[in-house]
Amino acid sequence: MNILVCLKQVPDTETQIKIAPDGMSIVTDNIKWVMNPYDEYAVEEALRLKEKFGGEVTIIGVGPKRLTESIRTALAMGADKGILVDDPSFTGSDSLGTARILAAVIKDLAYDIILCGKQGVDDDYGLVGSSLAELLGIPQISIVLELEVSEDGSSVKAHREVEGGTLVIESSLPALITAQKGLNEPRYASLPGIMKAKKKPFDVKTLADLGLDASEVGERGAKIRIMQITPPKERQAGKIVEGETPQEKAANLARLLHEEAKLI
Repeated sequence: MNILVCLKQVPDTETQIKIAPDGMSIVTDNIKWVMNPYDEYAVEEALRLKEKFGGEVTIIGVGPKRLTESIRTALAMGADKGILVDDPSFTGSDSLGTARILAAVIKDLAYDIILCGKQGVDDDYGLVGSSLAELLGIPQISIVLELEVSEDGSSVKAHREVEGGTLVIESSLPALITAQKGLNEPRYASLPGIMKAKKKPFDVKTLADLGLDASEVGERGAKIRIMQITPPKERQAGKIVEGETPQEKAANLARLLHEEAKLI
C-alpha cells in the first residue's frame, strides 16, 4: 500500500506570537517551528497502515527550507521518503494555492490513500485536505477518529464524531482522510530512526518542476487575503468571591452576577 502524508510546519503552541509592524503577519524571529500536531496523527496512522499492509509512506511538505526538519522527523518515525516543495513564488499561498501545489506533486505519484491533519493550528482554516481531494477527483472523509481499511486494501471505513453519536462513512480507495486528535497516539522517533532518516530519499521540487503557472499560487493566486491581524482583548482580572460560609459566598456570587456582570 502506498500512503502519502501531507505535512505542515507551524509555530510551537508554547511560542509567544507577536504581530509584525505591517499588521498583517507575525514576527518569525526566534520562533520554534514544529510539525503541525494534527499532522502527527496522520503520520502515525500512515505508519500503522504500512505495518499492517506493507508498502511505503511518503511525506510531502510545502514551505521553506526549515520544513526539512519536520519532514526528517516523520522519516525518523518510520516514513520512507520525503518531498519538500520550496519556491519563493509559493510565499503567500492560501489553502487553495497550497492544495494546487500538493496536487501537482501527487499527480505523478502512485497512492492508495492520502492522510492529512484536519487543520493547521496556525490559521485553523481546515481547507487544504478537502480542496486537494477535489483537485485530485477522489473521495475525502474529514475529522476521522477511527480508521479501518479492508483486508484487500480496496475500501476504507472511517468513524467521526457528530453531536450525540458517531458517524460511520465507507469509501472506496484511493481516498483522502483528515486526522482528528484521538485517532491514535503518535510515536516518538528513536535514535536508530533518526540516524536512518538522514539516508532516506529526500527530493526538493520547485515551481518549474511542477509545471504550475505562477499566477495560480502565492499571493497572486490567493483567494483569501489577510487585511489585518489584531491581538485578542486582554482579559480582566478574576475576582474572588468572599464569604464566611458556602451560603454567604453563594449569596455574594449571585449579587455580583446581577449587579456587576449583569447576567441575572
